Amino acid sequence: MLEYNVDCMTTAYDVPASELIMCAAQKLKASDEIKPPEWAGYVKTGAHKQMPPVDADWWYVRCAAVLRQIQTDGPIGVSRLRSKYGGKERNGTMPPSFKKGSGAILRKVVQQLEKIGYVKTVKEGRATTPDGQRFLDNTAYEVKQQGSSE
Repeated sequence: MLEYNVDCMTTAYDVPASELIMCAAQKLKASDEIKPPEWAGYVKTGAHKQMPPVDADWWYVRCAAVLRQIQTDGPIGVSRLRSKYGGKERNGTMPPSFKKGSGAILRKVVQQLEKIGYVKTVKEGRATTPDGQRFLDNTAYEVKQQGSSE
């Protein structure tokens, strides 16, 4: 009878998303290919926001989150990603309404992920490549190892 080592088959679905995204963001930050554009420090992440992000590393966190989103929901296009990263806009005395997230940010993120080979363009939008899936699975394994050692 074959026995499988469950730890070696850890995937992105087996660990909490927030921990996976933060660990992947640190790895992407170490990469030379992923760099925030010059305008990234001044822009809001959507029409529903009032201020730009406070975190200095928000670009890497967004890249990791988008990569995970493409992995779990892919193939997915920029328009659907805008809806996922949108939110409620407060309209003063009027009821709040939904606004989509910034398309320029998401397009640039996806282009950078394509450039390093983690995402590819398919007919239905963007999908992860085997390298992107391997990156997320290895990161998930590291997250699981950190959680079990504590």
